[in-house]
Amino acid sequence: MSSHKTPAGSQFPAIEVAKLGGGELTIGVPQKGYDWQMVVVYRGKHCPVCTSYLKELETLLPEFHALGVDVVAVSADPEAKATDQIALVRPSYPVGFGLSLDQMHALGLYVSDPRSANETDRPFAEPGIFVVNADRQVQVTDISNAPFARPDLKTLLGGLRFIRNPENDYPIRGTRAA
Repeated sequence: MSSHKTPAGSQFPAIEVAKLGGGELTIGVPQKGYDWQMVVVYRGKHCPVCTSYLKELETLLPEFHALGVDVVAVSADPEAKATDQIALVRPSYPVGFGLSLDQMHALGLYVSDPRSANETDRPFAEPGIFVVNADRQVQVTDISNAPFARPDLKTLLGGLRFIRNPENDYPIRGTRAA
């Protein structure tokens, strides 16, 4: 089965999911006065690599915010599983849950079935990162089909620091995808 990957430079779809702690979270729309947003899609509670990645993201959050980048994380987990995992991370960024198959496909994410009921009880999204600029365009995208193949957050932060510097006049790259 093929899926359409979210192209660099395209408009990021406004996707609403339930937010841990109550309410809704619209991913792709910066909040709290930030003009960019980084959407981190993680696999779910069954993934210890995700827990470590989300913890590292929390330690770097002030640096992302200093660049004007809002940060959110989202998974397909139901509320109870998301709550359990996020209790280990204790992030100050918003976390959404219940990402649907249609939403995963709209983002062009790789989707996997669980290996067993011990892993999880539903299809889940493999990792993805989308950095959405002030015009709601996908400035940076990284979509993976494995938990161990995702961008190093410090390297990503350095790249965003370069992109956000007006002196560099850095365009969206990769817009001539086949």
